[in-house]
Amino acid sequence: MKILFVSSEGLPYSKTGGLADVVEALPKALHAAGHEVCVLLPRYHGNAIVSTVVPSVTVPLGAGPRFPAIAEGKAVEGVRYFFVDDPEFFDRPSLYGDKSGDYPDNAERFAEFSRAAIEFAKRVWMPDVIHCHDWQSALVPVLLRTEHENDSAVRSLPVVFTIHNLGYQGLFPSSALHAAGLPDSLFTLEALEFYGKVNFLKGGLVFSDYLTTVSRRYAEEIQTPEYGCGLEGVIRTRAGRLTGILNGVDYSAWSPEVDAFIAEHYSARNLDGKKTCKKDLLDFYHLPEENVSRPLIGIVSRFADQKGFDLIAQVADDLMREDLVIAALGAGQPEHEKLFQELAGKFPQRVGVKIGYDNALAHKIEAGSDMFLMPSRYEPCGLNQIYSLRYGTVPVVRATGGLDDTIQPFDPRTKQGTGFKFQEYSGAALLECIRGALRVYLDRGAWRALQANGMAKDFSWKASAAEYTALYEAAAKSRIPRAAASSNK
Repeated sequence: MKILFVSSEGLPYSKTGGLADVVEALPKALHAAGHEVCVLLPRYHGNAIVSTVVPSVTVPLGAGPRFPAIAEGKAVEGVRYFFVDDPEFFDRPSLYGDKSGDYPDNAERFAEFSRAAIEFAKRVWMPDVIHCHDWQSALVPVLLRTEHENDSAVRSLPVVFTIHNLGYQGLFPSSALHAAGLPDSLFTLEALEFYGKVNFLKGGLVFSDYLTTVSRRYAEEIQTPEYGCGLEGVIRTRAGRLTGILNGVDYSAWSPEVDAFIAEHYSARNLDGKKTCKKDLLDFYHLPEENVSRPLIGIVSRFADQKGFDLIAQVADDLMREDLVIAALGAGQPEHEKLFQELAGKFPQRVGVKIGYDNALAHKIEAGSDMFLMPSRYEPCGLNQIYSLRYGTVPVVRATGGLDDTIQPFDPRTKQGTGFKFQEYSGAALLECIRGALRVYLDRGAWRALQANGMAKDFSWKASAAEYTALYEAAAKSRIPRAAASSNK
């Protein structure tokens, strides 16, 4: 099949979170399975291009037409990359906003991106199926089923839409409908209207042929008021077309046997290199080497409410009374950044923090830590807990979403399981879970068994890519009767 990915970010060109990892790895896995894959991204600051394919396409918006170019980037492992090139909209320091908040013209920016994606299909590369990701590309199915419903070139294009995080919906004032060049007829309960506002994500949920999300547990959770973010009713109406497909990981990048960023390679057969990696991590954070004998807890995350940092704040003093070390990397909400900075200031010998994102350091933390902490309020899939398993770094997680799907509680009696989980969203539950992990850490035989269990797990993309392929084929078949019916009128 010819598969077009439409996404607001994707490695190796752009990244703010796990979406970028998926948009890098899944296309490679699909290409390896024999499919043709193109990825369409906005051209952000610093993205190099090989050529300009179309100098200008006309994109209607409420303030008047815009004329972005379509450019091609360097192909990666058989996957072709293209960009919507509009410097005024996308050549900015950040992808979605700055310290003051989201960019005020995000509705227009990503309406242009979605419209340009359809023009890309018509003028550059016609796919068999379009795979859209999150609210930034959610207008693609909306436009195909409304504005382009009589356009024979694209009206029958099937769309699979993936929800990576329902907490981010592309919610704008009602005026955004006009700014995006959309008709008033879409401002209804059955389309984009959401409590008096315009909800781009809702459009993707309503108008796409099939929906996916990134773990089976999360597919169930988002149909409930607790996790549905106000859209649970919409999602329940599409439940027959919703599938939870667990994200995979790219072991060519995330494995201690081949990782280019770590101090020494190691494997499940020989873990000696992990101690070297731990010393290297301590050195990076200027923490005393004597800490190599203490359990080291790693954190790599967006510093957002979703990630459970309020729980860490609740128990920080009790946590630091334990004989442990923390190495944290992340950025986000100021109060969470402040939490870790204050901990590092109060415990400079045992807490290291770097504010920002550093890919090389993320790899070092995975390799050099003994445990990896993810106390999320909700977690659609999560990738770091899966990376951690391969690195012999034991996950300590809350039982939600993909964290619950991928981590099995360790039983010291049977030596079965891959990590530690807690259910209740509370600081007390988190603290008790960490203490349980620390007790097992003292039993070197049990800990080695636990590490071996995790390192034996295989979460590669091959199985997930096969599930997506089946869904693409189902989506394509679902459009055929409608196309035939339209052509017979």
